[in-house]
Amino acid sequence: MRAWRGGAPLALGPVRRQAVLGALVLRAPYYVTYQQLLDDVWGTAPPGTGHKVLPSYVHALRKVLDVPGTGAGGSVIHGQRGGYRLLPGTVRTDVDELAEEAAGAQRAKAAGELDAALAHGDRALDLLRGEPLPGLPGPLAVAERARLVRQRRALLQDRAECLVLLGDHAGALDTLQTAPLAQPYDEPLAALRMRALYGSGRQAEALAVYGETRRRLVEELGVEPGEELRHVHQAVLRRDDPRLLGRNIRAGKAEAAAAEHAGPPKPAPGDLDGTSDAPDRTGPPRSSRRRNELPGDIACLVGREKDLALLTAPVSPDAVSVMTVDGTAGVGKTALVVRAAWALADAHPDGCLFVDLHAHGAVHEGVTPQRALRRMLRAVRDGDDTLPDGAREPDPVDDDGGSADGLEDLVTAWRAATSGLRLLLVVDNARSAEQVRPLLPAGPGSRVVVVGRQRLPGLDADLRLTVEPLGTGAAVGLLRELVGESRADGEPGAARELARRCGGLPLALRIASARLQSRPSWTLAFLAGRMSDDTRGLVELRAGDRSVEAAFRVSYDQLGPGLRRGFRALGTNPTARFDGFALAAMLGGSRDEAEGVLEDLVDASLVQQPHPGRYRLHDLVRAHARRVAGEAPGEAAADRDAVLRLYTAAGRLASDWGPGSFPSLTTGPAAAGSSFAGWREASAWLSSVGGELVDVVAFAAAGGHADHACLLAEALVDHLAGHGHHHECRAALDLALACADAATDRRMPAALRNCMGLLDVYRGRFRQAGSWFAEALRHGRAAGEPREEARAIAGTGIVQGQLGRTEEALSALDRALRLADGLADDWLAGVSHCNIGALLHQQGRHEQALRHYNTALALAERNGRPRTISSTLCFVAEIELALGRTEVATSLLRQAVGLADEVENLPLRASTLSRLAAAEHTRGNLRSAVDLHQEALSALTPQTSTWLEMGVRIRLGGAYAAAGRHTDARREFRAALSLPGARDHAREYRMAHDGLEATGAARRPGA
Repeated sequence: MRAWRGGAPLALGPVRRQAVLGALVLRAPYYVTYQQLLDDVWGTAPPGTGHKVLPSYVHALRKVLDVPGTGAGGSVIHGQRGGYRLLPGTVRTDVDELAEEAAGAQRAKAAGELDAALAHGDRALDLLRGEPLPGLPGPLAVAERARLVRQRRALLQDRAECLVLLGDHAGALDTLQTAPLAQPYDEPLAALRMRALYGSGRQAEALAVYGETRRRLVEELGVEPGEELRHVHQAVLRRDDPRLLGRNIRAGKAEAAAAEHAGPPKPAPGDLDGTSDAPDRTGPPRSSRRRNELPGDIACLVGREKDLALLTAPVSPDAVSVMTVDGTAGVGKTALVVRAAWALADAHPDGCLFVDLHAHGAVHEGVTPQRALRRMLRAVRDGDDTLPDGAREPDPVDDDGGSADGLEDLVTAWRAATSGLRLLLVVDNARSAEQVRPLLPAGPGSRVVVVGRQRLPGLDADLRLTVEPLGTGAAVGLLRELVGESRADGEPGAARELARRCGGLPLALRIASARLQSRPSWTLAFLAGRMSDDTRGLVELRAGDRSVEAAFRVSYDQLGPGLRRGFRALGTNPTARFDGFALAAMLGGSRDEAEGVLEDLVDASLVQQPHPGRYRLHDLVRAHARRVAGEAPGEAAADRDAVLRLYTAAGRLASDWGPGSFPSLTTGPAAAGSSFAGWREASAWLSSVGGELVDVVAFAAAGGHADHACLLAEALVDHLAGHGHHHECRAALDLALACADAATDRRMPAALRNCMGLLDVYRGRFRQAGSWFAEALRHGRAAGEPREEARAIAGTGIVQGQLGRTEEALSALDRALRLADGLADDWLAGVSHCNIGALLHQQGRHEQALRHYNTALALAERNGRPRTISSTLCFVAEIELALGRTEVATSLLRQAVGLADEVENLPLRASTLSRLAAAEHTRGNLRSAVDLHQEALSALTPQTSTWLEMGVRIRLGGAYAAAGRHTDARREFRAALSLPGARDHAREYRMAHDGLEATGAARRPGA
């Protein structure tokens, strides 16, 4: 990957960042979702932080690609919720130029303008020098590399053919030497080489190419050469005029293409109605009239173009093709399939049959395979009631439709009757593969489309299509069709909101539209307002005998007891997305058992699976699940408590504080954390939940479960703040603080204020942190909570140290350290030792500082959390640098970087890399220092604290200044000074200001 602005090359940074840019370029101008970017660049081994790693890459790319001073709104990389795209017209890329030139070459060649085709082709080939995308990682790069290699070969082959047609056979041979055969039996290229050799007067060599190609085809594939190669061979043997050698072949290709475009041969006039005199030797006599039982097509079908293309794509004429179509109730499966069936009807001259098995109606309405087969046999036999002895209709009094009696004879008769027919069969409302297998016709070229809510993995199918709800744009489009464009366009915002409330389900949109049509005085906004919550939304989606909730209820009622229990549990789950851990906690079983339930619910089209191992409920299905769960309030309360305890236990286990730094849980069993193998698994699970962690706290708070909300927010602080998710952390704490006074755990008013103070320390907002710690100290003393009192004192000491009040800070931290030792709180003791060491370091008391740091390191290693060990190693390394032991410091910092990478923590990675860069600076390795600082900058995200970013930029500015790059140094110092809230960090602000002054003086004459 290379880039320029105005002829000047741009430094794109590490190869993974280049791969992200490559994905955006190759998929331009479309938005690329976070998941697609991860798949394109990381493939099956995505980073543990998931898509949260992407903002740092895009941030760095924008800095390189955008004109300095460009805001986020004017960037060439545009971001929106869920993805990024390269804005059209903002950059020129060689892949776009390549596509334009290659298309121009094809157009010119088709028009016979061979010189123009050569010019376009040569310009395209100029863009394809060397290996494409060398060294770029990821599946997309691998696929594009192969595609571009194939395109280069095709361009070379087209060039050679143009030269042959122009009579430049020597030039064609030179070109063909550059494009070796793609395979030893590549017939078109062999034919082209023969024409070039023959036109150059080398008849014997041309015949030798034919002989060698034929030998390979016969020996390796067991086939003779095709028509084109044989034609060229005969022409060379006859010594035809070389200028005429390719014309007959091109004419033949054109005729074949026209025939293919025209479709299969039309039957003779008598074939369709059975009046042809020719005997039918392929099976029983065909019906005397073509039968079409398809339901009428609906007028409005919006947003299903891709699905229709899949369903109507050509299939093998020599076999029976089976397709399955599934999806949740109301998603429009039958409407889609009926539209596809009408498009396919003419290709099935022996009839189109439609069978509704009524699997999703009342039990007595179900249609057995026997009944379906009898009806279909009568249909293909033109109403003939004659059936095999064992397959005759039983006595209506005794027949329950479910007996297996006669099924085998019916299947035999059906297959015999259809063996010579080309039928289209639509089977609607199928529930199992066992229902469908007996209905499959036997005639080659027949097509069967099976529709149902239940996925049918037991049925062999050529295509399995899951119909998804419509996107917002398509849903609004359907709404416009149903209620009228003028009405919908008059309220565009309300139309989008109504489409969103309907969840993109066509059934919901049709019911909502029917209500609007029957109530002309209603506005779209009025109906959307009536659907403003889940419960009301389902109630409103009812019109006559049609109801979205009734459709969902049928799916629920047909589940087994275990699946119904799992579905009810999902109704109490606090997040939109979930996995087996959450359901296992609610069901009290193993994760494997819970995932089995989820997979069965996916097959029943009640649960969606957007990514492997991650599940979600459609918004309206989720509302139905909540209503069903509410029918068993005791069970729902137990499920809610179980899942909230799981989140709290996971937060405590993942926290660097360690579970021992929290008091025992008093609500329910404390063993919820045993769901996880260890802190790593708990941390990874919380990261997979991502921004929805705040939703869990909100769920508890909104339900009035104050203890759950407070305990959970406290448990999540270290995970969220430590990973740079400061806004989410603050939101969770705000929700919990509002519940603190109502909590039965009297620690909460003090504990949550300590958490607020800690968060502000992470963000570098020390004055605000000091206020929180002062309040926490007051509440902790009033409640008699020594642990919270100790943490508030330690926090106060940290703040005073950052504000330059060294003696007060040392006194407070020393007192906190004694309290922490009495409480056996290793985390608090380690924090206190580190901050005491930092203050002693500032005073030049290096040996004393080192003792405190080493004690903190021993505590961190005993706790075993890489993040704490990494940050403590940085403190130790700074002292080693101050003592002149640069090799030791560098070794420690490399360990710290490795640990930061291990936990995939971007703020910690930026901090450790910047400190390692400072060590390289001290050793005189300025180039390495600059590179490491720039890598640290690439790890920064929009959520990075100003304090941390200022430190990185100041150290980078110092490295630039030492290397004599004063302009670059000033840029970094200015950037540090311009960060929001920079003046709140007096020490860093002064350092950046001094650096800016020093580099400015260095530029002045005589300096």
